[in-house]
Amino acid sequence: MERGVTAEADEADFSPGAPPDVVPRPLLDTVPPQAPALAPPGSVRAPRRRVRPWRLLPTPTGTPFTFVYAALLVGTSLFTLLADPDLVASALRESSTDAAHLAHTPVFVLVASALWIAGGVTSPFATGFLVVLTALERRIGSWRTAGVFLLGHVVATLATEVPVGLSVVVGYLPESSLHRLDYGISFGVAASVGALTGLLTPWLRWSVLLVFGGMLLDDLAAFTDPMTSCGHLMALTVGVATWPLVRRWRRAFLSPASPL
Repeated sequence: MERGVTAEADEADFSPGAPPDVVPRPLLDTVPPQAPALAPPGSVRAPRRRVRPWRLLPTPTGTPFTFVYAALLVGTSLFTLLADPDLVASALRESSTDAAHLAHTPVFVLVASALWIAGGVTSPFATGFLVVLTALERRIGSWRTAGVFLLGHVVATLATEVPVGLSVVVGYLPESSLHRLDYGISFGVAASVGALTGLLTPWLRWSVLLVFGGMLLDDLAAFTDPMTSCGHLMALTVGVATWPLVRRWRRAFLSPASPL
């Protein structure tokens, strides 16, 4: 019976003589929903990448090579500050990559010389070590970062010390030139800077190279230690020469199929 009552009411409500106030209220209140306005193409903003400053520093899991190496450097730096000065001087002499040591114990001194920071932890190269090697390791992996660092350290060392040895042999330099104090991480850091710039955006790449290269040229012009200054420029050049390699490594490292 309710369906019949409803039908009669509907007929009465829509009869031609029905006053306006008898029109069913639900019909007045029913408004068709409007579709949301579509955003014009190209107006959707990509989500902003969050800045994470802590990623500038090494971590045991994210950058194990840089983290462990930095811990070793902190230990040797504390040794130079707290140990007996004569013992420290002896350790540095035995670790020096001078021409005499390279002729007798090349592997030992090439490794040992890279365990010290010339100038201590306050040296600009100490800060550069943390920032640059952390950034490089996050992009190409631990073993490859170690390879770039070692390549710059070894090539720049040999390129500066071998000519000294040859000059002594031919009599151009005195024999005392075979025994000079040469140690530190600066060659490896310079090579890492050069390699890292190949992975940066163009404007940042050339800005870093201009600033860092200008600093090295300024040191060379000062002629305080021309051999070391030349070594820094050589190491930077070695790093730049690895651009094709580190770019391929980055693609492999960031690939989901990469074993690293």
